[in-house]
Amino acid sequence: MADNNLSQSTQNASVDKDVLLQVKNLAKYFSVNSSLRKSHRKYLKAVDDISFQIKKGETFGLVGESGCGKSTTGRTILRLYEPTAGQIMYNGVDLSPLSDRQMLPYRKKMQMIFQDPYASLNGRMTVNDIIGEGIETHDLYKGAEKTERIYDLVNHVGLKKEHVNRYPHEFSGGQRQRIGIARALAVEPELVICDEPISALDVSVQAQVVNMLEDLQNEMGLTYLFIAHDLSMVKHISDRIGVMYVGKLMEVCNSELLYENPLHPYTQALLSAIPIPDPIVTRNNQRIILEGDVQSPINPLPGCRFATRCMYKQDICTQVTPELRELESDHFVACHLVEEINK
Repeated sequence: MADNNLSQSTQNASVDKDVLLQVKNLAKYFSVNSSLRKSHRKYLKAVDDISFQIKKGETFGLVGESGCGKSTTGRTILRLYEPTAGQIMYNGVDLSPLSDRQMLPYRKKMQMIFQDPYASLNGRMTVNDIIGEGIETHDLYKGAEKTERIYDLVNHVGLKKEHVNRYPHEFSGGQRQRIGIARALAVEPELVICDEPISALDVSVQAQVVNMLEDLQNEMGLTYLFIAHDLSMVKHISDRIGVMYVGKLMEVCNSELLYENPLHPYTQALLSAIPIPDPIVTRNNQRIILEGDVQSPINPLPGCRFATRCMYKQDICTQVTPELRELESDHFVACHLVEEINK
């Protein structure tokens, strides 16, 4: 078993031409008071020193409970939030120190599909204007070419060209999300961050949208960061998965391996909660019930963030923050006791 931590692994990946996005020790803190004395300030540590990489054409799933920092991670990567610390390497270029003007070419390469398909669309703009806004900003197409591009995009996401003159309130939730997807694809991006794109949709529509995202990925060669809390859906679409808890990455590995052999106690508890549509299997499946309180991300306690709910915790867990270690090939876990727990 190797002792290499993930940050070391990602540093070595800088020479890997297959890696599109490399996040190194990324942190995003929000100030929660306005004290003039630095020692008295409190910070909400939404994302706290996480590292991972996404290869070209890959789907990397990011999962965890609500409030764990998944969406903040996605927005910080796009520089919608300014990072507190760390590096955001896109094709070998660190985006974190770039000015807004310097970021403009990369905004074209990286787009986002938002969670709420209604709040993310301007209700005063038609579909034509919503999709065409990015095309105009980056000066990609004009006149008849722009119109044909918009028609092609709405067709790709399952809408009709007569829909382009309508407003967002005239569509269902699933159709609005398709408009959001078309808007993201309008500028021909390489990386698309999908921020819980199906959580606000009916169950009957969720599978349609996920299948469409997979088809678009295969057709256009897209790379996805897929953020969600639905573990079964993440398994379906992702090549690799990262599990977050209170701003930290707990486990990162191949999708199939994570479900077959979860090593972190938090991941094991999450997977045990997935409903299985088979009463016999459900009856024999041991549900792991977590006790204790979720740690506050505001000035969190030292040690492992999961220690307040972990049934295996020891003194070291409340004193030293565990690093992501590679226990198997491309299987990283942040736990001091992982070998003892999984004997």
